[in-house]
Amino acid sequence: MTLLLGVDTGGTYTDAVLIRDEKEVIASAKSLTTRHDLAIGVGGAIRAVLDQSGVAPTDVSLASLSTTLATNALVEGQGGRVALIYIGFKQDDLERHGLSEALKGDPALIMGGGHTHAGSEAAALDLETLEAFLATEAAGVTGFAVAGLFATRNPAHELEVARIINERTGAPVTCSHQLSAKLNGPKRAVTAVLNARLIGMIDRLIGRAQETLVDLGIHAQMMVVRGDGALMSAEQARERPIETILSGPAASIVGARWMTGAENALVSDIGGTTTDVALLRDGKPAIDPAGARVGEFRTMVEAVAMRTSGLGGDSQVHLNSQGLSGGLTLGPRRVVPASLIAKEAPEIVHDALDAQLRQPTTGDYDGQFVRAVPGVPSAGLSEREATLLERIGRQVHPMGKILRTRLEQGALKKLVDRGLVQVSGITPSDASHVLGRVDAWDRDAAEKALTLFARRRVGSGDQVAATPEELAQMIIDQLTEQTSLTLLESAFAEEDHDFGVPGAELARHVLMQRALANHRGLLALDAGLNVDVVGLGASAPSYYPAVGERLHCRMILPQHAGVANAIGAVVGRVSMRRSGTVTSPAEGRYRVHLDTGPEDFTEAEAALAMLENLLSQEARQAAEAAGAEDIHIHVQRDIRTAEVEAKQVFVEGMLTVEASGRPRVALG
Repeated sequence: MTLLLGVDTGGTYTDAVLIRDEKEVIASAKSLTTRHDLAIGVGGAIRAVLDQSGVAPTDVSLASLSTTLATNALVEGQGGRVALIYIGFKQDDLERHGLSEALKGDPALIMGGGHTHAGSEAAALDLETLEAFLATEAAGVTGFAVAGLFATRNPAHELEVARIINERTGAPVTCSHQLSAKLNGPKRAVTAVLNARLIGMIDRLIGRAQETLVDLGIHAQMMVVRGDGALMSAEQARERPIETILSGPAASIVGARWMTGAENALVSDIGGTTTDVALLRDGKPAIDPAGARVGEFRTMVEAVAMRTSGLGGDSQVHLNSQGLSGGLTLGPRRVVPASLIAKEAPEIVHDALDAQLRQPTTGDYDGQFVRAVPGVPSAGLSEREATLLERIGRQVHPMGKILRTRLEQGALKKLVDRGLVQVSGITPSDASHVLGRVDAWDRDAAEKALTLFARRRVGSGDQVAATPEELAQMIIDQLTEQTSLTLLESAFAEEDHDFGVPGAELARHVLMQRALANHRGLLALDAGLNVDVVGLGASAPSYYPAVGERLHCRMILPQHAGVANAIGAVVGRVSMRRSGTVTSPAEGRYRVHLDTGPEDFTEAEAALAMLENLLSQEARQAAEAAGAEDIHIHVQRDIRTAEVEAKQVFVEGMLTVEASGRPRVALG
């Protein structure tokens, strides 16, 4: 008998499941994610499933972790302070592919060096400039990103810069060529920056999860889910945390397939922070050929083709005060629900809400609270940010008592972006409490916070809503609308037919909206999704039936929809891919681009065979290091040729080798 333990750490909840012989869920549980110490939430969920099942910790054969924390951090703009070393590029290259946005004001050095397309040195490495930069900018940096011009053709300069940074600072360094073998330096640099930003967060999560397993008496191997749904070892995830973006959503796709057996369906997973939509086609999730996109960033990470939007049960509710009628929007930032923060600090929260309700007018910050997140490095803060963080201290505070000037709003945003502070406000979760759909936290606090929000005025001068119940229904209706739009946009993006108009425009077009409402006049308009939707997430049964009605499609809500991520975390396979390139810099010369530098051959097939053999060894070794057994190797060759004087001439060959197998399990 094998007992598999799957754990998923999300923005709000940490889920755990126990699966027997890869066939049956024998226990599942949830625990609140505890950002200040992730081990508390992880341990609470694992203890609950062990207690439910009566299983001894030593009987667990394999443990695996998926997480949405990396995805959430990128969507919300959080993470550690980083520095980018950009070798051989120009200043305006920082604006390409959102690199400046990814840096978020963190330091960057553009220095001399880099290579040519053929792998030869384009310019000498300017180490003097690097040393001066490290002397002034290294303080407070939690991770460095290094990206060199044509580093995938020759990584020598990236490796030398990484060596010097390690010697001078001891901080972790991410080299862009280690994350992707493809060209496009600015896009590789974005990926390296995001990887460096996530290193501290994911390292803390994995480290605390491993300690928790040991403390509970579980000594099974621990795996982590990658963004493509495959498994890797915990050590590999610590080195390349960027590969865990979309880890939780990818696990949910694997879990959806395992639970439903669906061959063709849209899978929509609503969490606390995001809604993730992907297509199952012929029983398999597609891999995004352009690289994983999360929020505003397009990376070079191989991941499930998925649309991630900042829409979840804990999305912040915003009032649209423009125009006479106003309206609500949700997200993209997650906040701590008012009903949840009241569980943590009931006296502070209720006293503040009661005092605000007694006031004749509504204040800008009514119903909102702040709290610090202990244990997160705070180096590199400005004086105003440091003062504000010290003022917050370790307690929950009404926001109006913390922000004394409008200038401090920007400082608070920076603290939230760094993950040092959390903001609380009203969310769909609070609306569900008010409507009696959920009874997990403090309903009274939710009702008071919604009452305050309902008193706000729109452009016409009218209140947003007459009662908290009316406002709660408006929030749920808005969640239904935004979820429906997300699903429609995803469907248009996957359509084989090119409509010539972006999917976002088509989803919102007046004709589409009238057709969804079954317009009947001189024209009869009907529209809907022509594919089933699998709704996942703990709140899916509460929210998604209305989405199915709106889109006129069958909504499948599996029995264990609320823990799909945790299920997918442990029923996947180990899969390691390695890629490399052969070019032809001159007639009769075929160059293999290796980490040790270019190596030339006189025959194309000899060069390709050498590269295939090397990549196969690396992929197999990586799969073995991840704990895989019964490994199978699959090789894909992409050979590009050109016709010259009526004959085909080799231009370039890209090889991708995949080594896959099931993770080794200890039999109980």
